Amino acid sequence: MTTVSPRPAGTGAPLRFPPGFVFGAATAAYQIEGAVAAGGRTPSIWDVFAHTPGRVAGGDTGDVADDHYHRFREDVALMAELGLRSYRFSVSWPRITPGVSASRLGPVSAEGLAFYSELVDALLAAGITPAVTLYHWDLPQALEDAGGWANRATAERFAEYAGVVAGALGDRVGLFTTLNEPWCSAFLGYASGVHAPGRTEPAGALAAVHHLNLAHGLGAAAVRRAAPSARIALTLNLAWVRPETDSVLDADAARRVDGLQNRLFLDPTLHGRYPADVLADTAAVTDWAFIRPGDTELVRGPLDVLGVNYYSPTPVRHWTRERPRETADGHGDGAATPWLCCDDVEFPRRSGPRTDMGWGIDPRGLAELLRRVAAERPDLELMVTENGAAFPDTVTPDGRVLDPDRVAYLRAHLAAVHDAVASGARVSAYYVWSLLDNFEWAWGYAKRFGIVHVDYATLRRTPKSSALYYADVIRAGAVTP
Repeated sequence: MTTVSPRPAGTGAPLRFPPGFVFGAATAAYQIEGAVAAGGRTPSIWDVFAHTPGRVAGGDTGDVADDHYHRFREDVALMAELGLRSYRFSVSWPRITPGVSASRLGPVSAEGLAFYSELVDALLAAGITPAVTLYHWDLPQALEDAGGWANRATAERFAEYAGVVAGALGDRVGLFTTLNEPWCSAFLGYASGVHAPGRTEPAGALAAVHHLNLAHGLGAAAVRRAAPSARIALTLNLAWVRPETDSVLDADAARRVDGLQNRLFLDPTLHGRYPADVLADTAAVTDWAFIRPGDTELVRGPLDVLGVNYYSPTPVRHWTRERPRETADGHGDGAATPWLCCDDVEFPRRSGPRTDMGWGIDPRGLAELLRRVAAERPDLELMVTENGAAFPDTVTPDGRVLDPDRVAYLRAHLAAVHDAVASGARVSAYYVWSLLDNFEWAWGYAKRFGIVHVDYATLRRTPKSSALYYADVIRAGAVTP
């Protein structure tokens, strides 16, 4: 595996971020918490998926993960040592409403809410601003059994759940993100099946797209009612889609991929409409009759912050069928494709540095995506809510953990964020993914994204050289390109 070579520090003038720019780190509940039955928590789709043979590498599960549920005070102390200004974490929905069904939210778990309340208090006591994500993929299995995100009732129950969490935490939490990466929930969960719940149903995936969008709109309104002073965010994994050539066919391939990954979520959220070309492209799969009058206005409800997650560029080209098809889209090999109605599109593997996930490295994409959204909605505040990379770590005999490739990756992408800010994009924060090595979804524990190493045998935490580098960036408020 070829990786990026770290550039030596000090090769240029420091790039200073504006005063008040927030440097943080992010995690997700199922990936780190463990304690999957604590407080009566019932299974999520990821519990069931991970326990299904053949679904996750190595047969790994999130049953223990990093045991953050029991070790959160240790983790908060570690965040404080690194100087993090904010911590973005997600709430486990089945930990809050373990008896939810399609028809009713069910009783609220006092113990579940208490865990997150104590976490928020610990963060505030350490001078770290909490940022809450309400949904990071761990749908209660009971809702999946009733149709999951292909069922409109799931969006309705999500709004009720969002109101419960905002009501409990909104006196201390100023930012609530409704959904994290709904593209993954819809297309990897319901089209390609490489993520939970593992379905391969194209029409169901497009229904899930709309109901996730609707869940954002309904959930945002519920948060505003429960916590009027809180700000509302949505986090999207936008793709920097690049046609391989300037040919008409490659340009059309890029249009379709951009439509599925970006505009199916951006357009209803920012403009209250679905892109007509994508509806036409997918007409053979569904008639979109599940969109009811008034839905898109609900989705377009006031949005304070758009979170942008970025890891890798997305090169595309028209597939001529004269050669074996390349599918290096970074989303694994499934029984089906997430790219509906793109049978003549392929994702070429470009030469150059790659991460341990096999993802190409090009920080320009992050700056370009931030500029794109800023041009489309210059009034909208932006945050980089996830950015990071999986690389092998070297543990030295004296216990240090060295990850120079990750240091180089972070340096280059932080410089790209600075470039976007300098060009006028209203970017207010950067959250590295991830604080801790953790359960990496279908990859199990085989891939490490953390700036803090976790020994899965002992659960000991050790800051890597990337963590020490990031701490220096935070103290200086600047990155040296």
